[in-house]
Amino acid sequence: MRKVLAIINPISGTGSKTSIPMLLAEAYQETDLQLFVTYTKEGGHAYELARQAVEQGYEYVIAVGGDGTVNEIAKALIYTDTALAIIPKGSGNGLARALGMPMRERSAIDAILRGSVHVIDCCKANGRPFFCTCGMGFDAQVSKQFAEAPFRGPLTYFATMVDKYINFKPELYRISIEDGQEVWETEAFIVAGANASQYGNNAYIAPNASMTDGMIDLIVLRPFGGLKAPQVALQLFTKRLESSNLQDSFKVSRAIIERSKAGPVHLDGEPIEMGTRLEIEVVPASIKVITPAAEVL
Repeated sequence: MRKVLAIINPISGTGSKTSIPMLLAEAYQETDLQLFVTYTKEGGHAYELARQAVEQGYEYVIAVGGDGTVNEIAKALIYTDTALAIIPKGSGNGLARALGMPMRERSAIDAILRGSVHVIDCCKANGRPFFCTCGMGFDAQVSKQFAEAPFRGPLTYFATMVDKYINFKPELYRISIEDGQEVWETEAFIVAGANASQYGNNAYIAPNASMTDGMIDLIVLRPFGGLKAPQVALQLFTKRLESSNLQDSFKVSRAIIERSKAGPVHLDGEPIEMGTRLEIEVVPASIKVITPAAEVL
């Protein structure tokens, strides 16, 4: 019998997950799939559970949690026959939104059961996989402070952004793309690598990014004054950031970004301390996902 595993992180993201096992049981009762439900107990446990599911031949794994949980599970599924499905329960839900998954629990479960399997790219930053975005600069600083906040949610995230913006100082970066074919130095507010178009919460850092084109969208957003902030924010949430004269974007398969000091880098919204050199690269057609869409952009 075909097997499915739902991995629930009870403490990640936002909102209660207590009703999800029953909703899953009801939905899968009339199918030919055998459903198993388990919970994570600590950091790294979701990866181990997903890896075991691969070894035991599960058809797909349902990640129930935020972007960090999704990333952890997805890492175990790269280059396997086990697909990733998502019931989004996070603050941003970047990959779920990029795949067109509904945000409501019942609708997400229905979309998984009615959906189809597609193969998408993933990317790596200094060898660590990510599936939506990675970033250095302002977004990484926000990610770090938000991860340390006692409460999650959109209001906390907005307050964190305002606080970091007031005190943020742009850094100087040296950027090399495609093995040194183009090299330049620039001050930047954000340097981001995007496999998908958005961070999450419909904030589109790379509106033209595709998860199936075998390329990364490298976005460099230059520093701007406070009077420009509302305009940049509006462009970010209306898919018009590429029209800003403050940003440059490049489609690359590999890039190296260097900075003067170590600090946080976010991978799918999760902050990680890294050194002065960040190498990002695409891993084409590397993970199977379940999506309600007929095609994946």
